[in-house]
Amino acid sequence: MIHGVLLDLEGVLYVSGYPLPGAREALLSLRAAGIPVRFITNSTRLTRSAIVNRVANMGLEIPIQHLFTPAVAARQYLIARRLTPHLLVHPEIQSEFADLMGAPPGAVLLGDAGPGFNYEALNQCFRLLLDGLPLLAMGSNRYFRDRSGLNLDAGPFMAALEYAAEMEAVVLGKPSAQFFLAAVNSLDLPPQDVVMVGDDAEMDVRGALDAGLRGVLVRTGKYRHGDEAKVEPYGGRVLNDLDAVVDYIL
Repeated sequence: MIHGVLLDLEGVLYVSGYPLPGAREALLSLRAAGIPVRFITNSTRLTRSAIVNRVANMGLEIPIQHLFTPAVAARQYLIARRLTPHLLVHPEIQSEFADLMGAPPGAVLLGDAGPGFNYEALNQCFRLLLDGLPLLAMGSNRYFRDRSGLNLDAGPFMAALEYAAEMEAVVLGKPSAQFFLAAVNSLDLPPQDVVMVGDDAEMDVRGALDAGLRGVLVRTGKYRHGDEAKVEPYGGRVLNDLDAVVDYIL
């Protein structure tokens, strides 16, 4: 039985700032059935409050305490280890770490920096890694979709730094099991009773399955033909949209 749901945002509830058909009705149906929902995203371009405001403008309600983001996970990781970050992140979320900044840095923190991914910035990170700093990544997604189509995400740049510095990053967002389980723990449910619904076969569904959750890939957002082969052999399900997901759960 499924008693709790984790939902990805971009590509599942909305695409490029527009809610997907049936998204609001799906949330209302789950809530009416008493199924608790948590929202788990790898977005590292917006703060939690900005994400909540953004979805509210689409007519979707997300309580901020039910939203799990890599920036929050990164803050907790840095604070617990008393690490000062060197940031290569999007300007919109730099404020999330303002109180943790200082010299000298104790870790390189990587997110989706957008245009900030330039040679100078990456090379500075590379040199710090050679000096012995750990590499922390707020996600390893290969790409995301917006109005212009598919775009490189932070994952390829993380891989470049890993290759150059001959090291492995600590991934704090999806597909980290700890990231999924933080959301599951807030539901007070065992992982096997919770399903993760996403449009990314590897980061969302395979990551959740590896963490002991159930997983559903929806054919919306950045889903691509053939992604079924990345999840179905491992016990994941593939459904057309959120409406089909609600039918599956209920």
